[in-house]
Amino acid sequence: MIFKRMSSIIRVTGLSKHFGELKAVDSLSFSVEKADIYGFLGQNGAGKSTTIRMLLTLVTPTAGEIEIFGMNLRTHRREILRRVGAVVERPDLYKYLTAYENLSLFARMSGIRPTSQLLMQQLEQVGLAERARSKVKTFSQGMKQRLGIAVALIHNPDLIILDEPTNGLDPQGIVDIRNLILHLSSHLKKTLLVSSHLLSEMELIAGRMLIVDKGKKIVEGAVADLFHPGQTLVELDTSDPALAAEMLLRSPWQADLQTHRGTKFLLKMDKALIPSFVRDLVEQGIPVDAVRPRHPLEDYFLSLTTANQHVEAFTDRAV
Repeated sequence: MIFKRMSSIIRVTGLSKHFGELKAVDSLSFSVEKADIYGFLGQNGAGKSTTIRMLLTLVTPTAGEIEIFGMNLRTHRREILRRVGAVVERPDLYKYLTAYENLSLFARMSGIRPTSQLLMQQLEQVGLAERARSKVKTFSQGMKQRLGIAVALIHNPDLIILDEPTNGLDPQGIVDIRNLILHLSSHLKKTLLVSSHLLSEMELIAGRMLIVDKGKKIVEGAVADLFHPGQTLVELDTSDPALAAEMLLRSPWQADLQTHRGTKFLLKMDKALIPSFVRDLVEQGIPVDAVRPRHPLEDYFLSLTTANQHVEAFTDRAV
């Protein structure tokens, strides 16, 4: 059997899924390269989970093509899925079985006869070796999520797809999943597609990223290129806006000033210049109530998607 030369692990072209009048995914195209952590970012309802279900053949596309490992997913489903591991939303686990028993059971269901050593290695990899004999019902949600990832890894897949892996986790659970994802990429050279609506997490782990809104691609590219530190937005809140306006308009900071509304001023500058900016304000006698660097990824995301409408409607974020 001859396949075309593979240039990307995943290549999606013109992918669409319609549920009646609803266009859940609308002519979506993107590619994921080998050993990359590819962030799939969008607000809830943007079409991320539907796209992932089509990649896993759980949902049939209305239109478009999906190639994985250089093969067409429609015609080579079995060959492809044997090399893919996935956790879609919360993992389905047997809560009255131990972590070890769950992993062993799912391995056998996948046609694998694992040794005890292999099972313990997998549990060690996700930080659960010490809880191998504990029943899953005693696990936190973060531990369940890590066990779900261990299940997805048991057949040593080349591609790992994680749908909202940190959803509902506490801060420590989020850090654990983040570190596990980075380990899988950097040490095991796995290719990962990770969907999320947690903006800061995508910036921390992803090499490349796709932002979707209402099923459409908004932008795709390298995270380092999309969010240059020179694009940091800084919000100044002062109790004397007239004095602050006068000072800013006759200072070098005038070039950085974006907008001014009420007591709030929005400037765009290199993050490294923020201490100098604050020092100048204080030296000029400007009362500084707050200086807030806005997260570059969050502001970029909000500026591109309909989420911005909801944020501005219910907060004073817009200035």
